[in-house]
Amino acid sequence: MTPSLYLIPVTLGETEISRVIPDFNIEITKAITYFIVEDIRSARRFLKKSISTIDIDSLTFFELNKHTSSESISDYLLPLKKGFSVGVLSEAGCPAIADPGAVVVSLAQQNGYKVIPLVGPSSILMALMASGFNGQSFAFHGYLPIESSARIATIKKLEQRIYNEDQTQIFIETPYRNHKLIDDLLKNCRPLTKLCIAANVTCVDEFIRTKTIKEWFGKIPELSKIPTVFVIYK
Repeated sequence: MTPSLYLIPVTLGETEISRVIPDFNIEITKAITYFIVEDIRSARRFLKKSISTIDIDSLTFFELNKHTSSESISDYLLPLKKGFSVGVLSEAGCPAIADPGAVVVSLAQQNGYKVIPLVGPSSILMALMASGFNGQSFAFHGYLPIESSARIATIKKLEQRIYNEDQTQIFIETPYRNHKLIDDLLKNCRPLTKLCIAANVTCVDEFIRTKTIKEWFGKIPELSKIPTVFVIYK
C-alpha cells in the first residue's frame, strides 16, 4: 500500500457499520497503525466496533482538535515520511468536512503526500439530498453566530441569497441550541421560505422533513440533544 493519508468516514450516531461503511474501508483501516483523530476515546470505540479483532493497544493516535497546537500538527505526518499510511477519523461523518481534519489534509497536500478520501456518510450532503432543494448551487456555513442579533442578521442575509442567487443554504448548530435557532428561523424568515430539518441522519430514529416556515409553527420535534442539519430554500 502506497503511503497515503486516508480520510476514513465514521458512523453518525449508533448506526450499524454495515449500513453506511463499505467493506473496502474496513480492509484499508486494518492495514493502518497511525491515526489522527478528533477524540481518542470515540476513535478507539469506532475502530473496535468496525474491526472486532483489532489490537487497539498496538495503534498510535494523534489527537487533533481545538486544543492542538499548530506546532504539533506537522509531526502527525512523520509516519508518511517513514513509509507508513495514516488514517484521519472525525468525531462523526466525513473527515475535513466541518471538522478540524482539514488542517492536516492541507498540510499533506502542501508536502506532496497522497490523500485518499474514502466513501461514507455525510449528514450535510445527505440532508441536502433529502431536502428537495437546489443541489446545483448550495452553500454550507457551519455554525451561525451565537450572539442573537448577529445570528438573526446572518439568517436574513442567507435567506436573501436564496431569492437573489437561487442558492440552497445549509448550516448546523450545537444540539442544545437547536430550538433557539429554530425559533429565530421561524420569527425572521418569510412564511413561504422552506426549511428542511434533518436530525440523526442514518440513525434508527432519523427525522428529515421539509415544510414552509409557516407550516413548521407548532410542529417542531424535540431536538435539544440531537445532531441536526438545517437547510433553507425557496
